[in-house]
Amino acid sequence: MKSLQEKLIDILKNEELLNEQDLNKVLSLQTKEGGKLTKILTEHNFIPEKDLLSCLSRNLNVTPIDLNRYKIDSSILELVPKHVASFYQMVPVSKVEDVLTVAMTDPLNILAVDDIHLITGLTVIPVIATEKEILSVINNYSTKSAAMEDVIKDISDEEDEDLEIKEEKEEEVDIGKLVEQTEDAPVVRIVNLLLINAVKERASDIHLEPFEKELRMRYRIDGILYEVTPPPKKFQEAIISRVKIMSNLDIAERRIPQDGRFRIKLHGREIDFRTSLLPTVYGEKAVLRVLDKSSLSMDINKLGFHVDGLEIFKEAIKQPHGMVLLTGPTGSGKTTTLYSALREVNVSGVNIITVEDPVEYQLHGINQVQVNVKAGLTFSGGLRSILRQDPDIVMVGEIRDLETADIAVKAALTGHLVLSTLHTNDAAGAITRLVDMGIEPFLVASSVVLLAAQRLVRKICSNCKEKVKVPRSVLERAQFDVSGEVLEYLYHGKGCNFCKNTGYSGRLSLLEVLGVDDDIRAMICKGGSALDFKKEGMKKGMKTLRMVGLMRVGEGLTTLEEALRITIPD
Repeated sequence: MKSLQEKLIDILKNEELLNEQDLNKVLSLQTKEGGKLTKILTEHNFIPEKDLLSCLSRNLNVTPIDLNRYKIDSSILELVPKHVASFYQMVPVSKVEDVLTVAMTDPLNILAVDDIHLITGLTVIPVIATEKEILSVINNYSTKSAAMEDVIKDISDEEDEDLEIKEEKEEEVDIGKLVEQTEDAPVVRIVNLLLINAVKERASDIHLEPFEKELRMRYRIDGILYEVTPPPKKFQEAIISRVKIMSNLDIAERRIPQDGRFRIKLHGREIDFRTSLLPTVYGEKAVLRVLDKSSLSMDINKLGFHVDGLEIFKEAIKQPHGMVLLTGPTGSGKTTTLYSALREVNVSGVNIITVEDPVEYQLHGINQVQVNVKAGLTFSGGLRSILRQDPDIVMVGEIRDLETADIAVKAALTGHLVLSTLHTNDAAGAITRLVDMGIEPFLVASSVVLLAAQRLVRKICSNCKEKVKVPRSVLERAQFDVSGEVLEYLYHGKGCNFCKNTGYSGRLSLLEVLGVDDDIRAMICKGGSALDFKKEGMKKGMKTLRMVGLMRVGEGLTTLEEALRITIPD
């Protein structure tokens, strides 16, 4: 009997879904990357996942199922252990008498069907579903089985007594007892669970916030904070101490902020956590930034920039000298874009040095310097030192003061390409910010070659994406161009298991790019305002953040609400 892969190749040929050249390309990618043929076909956009499912269902004579529209009873899910479900990429869907219906990515896997039969003692009927939907269900019910409530339920009353928080003065802290508490099995399990679940949920930050009668826990997912089941208040001190020990911090010090980092290994990949502790009136608040390098896109072409802005940006970073500035609020993806830019220009004949606070990801072939204010290594001091290291390209994590700005501008004027960030609302505002800092206008005009403002918007979940009609008046208020062909409908996500019923999954970048040409240089020297620079840029085709956001809405990549939330009117 042929395997699913062999039958799939026959189907692709017979139905002429792929030509010979594309099929060879797919097989070559599979050899290089590994994994299932179905995954290669959908991930590299050769065939949409739903179309592939329909095609397989028709040719294999197996019923398809949309798990997003199907609520599976927890008693059914419990029939098959989660490790078996994960291994075979299958989930039990329903049981009628002694017949169990099972959704599978590979309904031809006889071994899987036999194993489920042996485990459950039931007759197994396979149906076919997409890998995304099956993994989403597995994640949901495997998370449920290891939920915070279950861990807490396992802890005995005696353990609860031991971990109860007492009102103590700072000088009376018993270090030995704190260390002992952090090594208790319940505390270790709780901390491990909140870290693992954060990675599973694609969270960028974990917030542990103490209040008078509760300890609140939230995950930031795609830029939005969501509350999750927290540990009881009585575990607060032990959990914070456990985080401190993992981060190599002083567990006795609770009066001043502390920063640290640690690393865990999960499913074969290393994940860094950057820890920040802040004293509050009800105890220390902890924020853990999740730095998962495997989920970081370092390809500048895959950050979601519109084509025109991307080309102008790529031209600027390939200049021999000058300054490229990225602007935007914290969490707008500036660092990721800078890292992607460095990767684009990182070749053997170029010396690249960065000075960052902190170094978030280690990049191969690039010399990265960590700011250490306590030791006297500041942005300005680090930048001054690395200019003596014969660099071709310099990346300064952030321009915060006049001294750093002055050195960066002079470096850009003396044959170096300088990449850095500023906190301003738009691209044009970066010019006036440098002048306000004390940099002479003629130096700004001579050094800056490109300014870019960046934001991140949430992408519509591809699993539950659907059309929605929007009144013309709403489009006009949002600044859509309704003079020509008017959009009859837009898209939104209605919510499904895969996106945790948010309607969004993942994010993409919006980039407003202002190239500094001779006209803008003349305006800078004459003391022009940010509005003057913006108007001049728009005359020459610059697309503002609002324009780019609306373009993405029209393309069906994000929602109108999301674009309006992130951008300001022009």
